[in-house]
Amino acid sequence: MSPLDPELLDILVCPETHRAVALADDGLVARVNAAAGAGSLTNRGGDPVQPGFEALLLRDDGRVAYPVRDDIPIMLIDESIDVHALTGDAAVDAPTP
Repeated sequence: MSPLDPELLDILVCPETHRAVALADDGLVARVNAAAGAGSLTNRGGDPVQPGFEALLLRDDGRVAYPVRDDIPIMLIDESIDVHALTGDAAVDAPTP
């Protein structure tokens, strides 16, 4: 997982809902990178997602993830990934803070 500053993680929230976010587990990051690598994943803005995420920040309801690249969280709604659409589940396990 990314070595994001814990103080930064404490203040980051989803820009859409203002719900808390936390680092996603390595399994979800791997699934997102695999789907992106296969060309089957778009972000919420409709653009293809490029693989190579080092981490994801998962909203506390487990439905939306924000990418982290080069230790920089990309907290833009259009850049977020609909995890529900990726997994087909109601939500993935919400992260524990």
